[in-house]
Amino acid sequence: MNKPNSVDTWLEQLGAPAADRDYRPGHARMHTLLQSQQLHRPKLRIRIAGTNGKGSTAFMLTSALQAAGLSVGLYTSPHIHCFNERIRINGTPTSDTILLEKLQELMPLALECGASYFEVATALALCCFSDASVGMEILEAGVGARLDATTAVPADMALITPIALDHQAWLGNDLTDIAAEKAWAMDGCTYAISAPQSAEVSDMLISHQPNLDFAAADPGLPKLRAAGNHQRINAALALAAMCQLQQNGEVNIKPENTEQAIAETKIPGRLQYLPWGNCRIWLDAAHNSHAVQSLLPSLPELADPFDAVFVFTREDRDLGETLPMLRTYARRLIGSNRYRENCDISYANLDTALSSELNPQSRESYLILGSFLTVSAALQWIEENRS
Repeated sequence: MNKPNSVDTWLEQLGAPAADRDYRPGHARMHTLLQSQQLHRPKLRIRIAGTNGKGSTAFMLTSALQAAGLSVGLYTSPHIHCFNERIRINGTPTSDTILLEKLQELMPLALECGASYFEVATALALCCFSDASVGMEILEAGVGARLDATTAVPADMALITPIALDHQAWLGNDLTDIAAEKAWAMDGCTYAISAPQSAEVSDMLISHQPNLDFAAADPGLPKLRAAGNHQRINAALALAAMCQLQQNGEVNIKPENTEQAIAETKIPGRLQYLPWGNCRIWLDAAHNSHAVQSLLPSLPELADPFDAVFVFTREDRDLGETLPMLRTYARRLIGSNRYRENCDISYANLDTALSSELNPQSRESYLILGSFLTVSAALQWIEENRS
């Protein structure tokens, strides 16, 4: 049989690339994938767990570590354009050549042991970082932490972003249960820092790690390139991590340079601005109620109000109860047919909605929400429909 000639073709053998839909709890498959690999242990491996803000915090921390002159491997998910974005070394997505070489090694084991898409992606990241001998690794957790693929290898630092309700089918139906699952990201770590949390979440995290530190809500960072007031929480967590590492001699960088690197970080898919003709478009991968609510205070700074807000989520995600909150910020609320009762207009899919409602000759402002799949589809549609 001929070997697949593209990264996507290799990975298609594993099914849908969604971290929660193909979530398979446990570390046994990861250990199988990595057993033949002689992984180089980085100077520092950092896990980032939480509900929202993991990717943003990871990007900001990566920028700061690179500004300190360190080589950094960054693993995030999901991707927007192509799989390679999930595995970055010093900001650059890993090449097809490297990924194809590693897939030929890992895929037979993956198929034999029943590894998921996310588990193979995580193993690929660890192998790529090891081969490049990066000094720092940053691993964004997928679902939870206790049985997540990213906790199958030891780490030195754990960062916990804001915790809210999400992935209840796997993690539990209340915040305490979810926090208990995510707290496992701190196991074995020398350093552990959390963003500000609700009282019940804080209590659970502290019961798991009594020496847990909490980042300041807003330590006075300069204006961020990443839009949205909620990004200041993620920036504060990245800054707290750098301060801890500086204090313990792990990094050496002037505080002002750390702050500048964090402030200038560009984060794809999070209130990403995109001019199209005469109109203005923002895209955000807000896929749960907590994420949408976090955006609300910042929306009047972008448009007051938006001429239209589009909400298109996966079939297993429901923002029905959150949609009324968006009405204050939009002249028209447009969504998928499943949100017909909550929207002014509904469509079968995002492409049809954008084709029917977006007018590049207008001077209107639009916000498109849903998930990284929504962001990806919107970017593709806009690129294909540029005049």
